[in-house]
Amino acid sequence: MPGKLQTILGANGTIGSPLAKELRAYTDRIRLVSRNPRKADPEDELMPADLSLPGQVDKAVAGSDIVYLTIGFEYDLKVWRERWPKLMRDTLDACAKHGAKLVFFDNVYMYAKSAMPRMTEDSPIDPPSRKGEVRRRIADMLLDDAKAGKVKALIARSADFYGPDNDKSFLIEVVYKNLAKGKKPNWFMDADKRHSFTFTPDAAKATALLGNTEDAYGQVWHLPTDPAALTGREMAALFAGEMGGPAGVSVLPMWMLRLIGVFMPMMREMPEMMYQYDRDYIFDSSKFDARFGSGATPYAEGVKRTVTKA
Repeated sequence: MPGKLQTILGANGTIGSPLAKELRAYTDRIRLVSRNPRKADPEDELMPADLSLPGQVDKAVAGSDIVYLTIGFEYDLKVWRERWPKLMRDTLDACAKHGAKLVFFDNVYMYAKSAMPRMTEDSPIDPPSRKGEVRRRIADMLLDDAKAGKVKALIARSADFYGPDNDKSFLIEVVYKNLAKGKKPNWFMDADKRHSFTFTPDAAKATALLGNTEDAYGQVWHLPTDPAALTGREMAALFAGEMGGPAGVSVLPMWMLRLIGVFMPMMREMPEMMYQYDRDYIFDSSKFDARFGSGATPYAEGVKRTVTKA
C-alpha cells in the first residue's frame, strides 16, 4: 500500500534537497515544489510552481498528508516583509483546507538578545532586528492557528547552518571561500565568542523525523546541534586544517561592514544582525536529544564532510 503524500515547498533549497532524501525513510510518495524542482529519487513527483501566484500554494498542498515549508527568500528586508506573511497565510489556509499537517523550518531571529548566550525553545521572544520582527510575525501566525485548532503544525528551528552543497552559509562565504583563495578567513565582530552552527544533514534528518512523529506537533523544536559550541577562531581553524589554508582570522568590525555594504547589497542587510556575533551564541537542542537521542554531528566531522562535499 503506498505511503501518504509528503510535500516540500522550497524543494531545491539548502534544507529542502537533503530533506527529500530523508523522507524516503517514511514514505514512497514525495512531492517536490519549487520553480524548477529536481528529483532526489526517481520516484519523486515534481511540481513546478511560483508560490507567490494566487492558487499555487493551494494546488501544491492538495492531497498532502504533511507539508514542509523550507523556502528561503532573498536576504532582503523588503522582500521578507512583502513575501513571508503572505506565503505563511496561504500555506496555513491550504493546510487547513486539505487537512495537511505543517512543518515550518525556522531560524532564531525572533529571540531576545537576553536569550543569549544559551537559546532554548522557551527563550523570550523580543526580536532586536527588523528581520526578526518578520520571523516573529510568521511564527505567531502558525502558533495561533495551531492553538485555535485550525491546523496541526510544528516549528523546527535551526541555528546558523553549514554543510555540504550549502552556498548560503556564513561559514562558506567568509571562511571556506577565503581559504579556497589562499586568504585568511574573515569573521564578524569578535572571533573569540562562541557560536553554534547546525549541520544541514542533521537538520534535514531531524525535520523528517519530527514531521513523522505525531506527538511532536503543537511544539517548537530546536534541531540537533553539537553542544560543544566553538569560538569563531576555533571553527575557522578546523576549516584551515582540512583545507591547508593560512591560520588565524581577519575580524571585520561594524564600520567595515557598513563600508562594504556601500558596494555589496547583501552586506547592507548585515549590521542589524551583528548582535549575534558580539556575544556568545549557543543553541541548545537538549529537548530534541532527550526525546529522540542525540543526533548532532561533531564539528570536526561536519567540517570535514563540508570540505569534501560528502
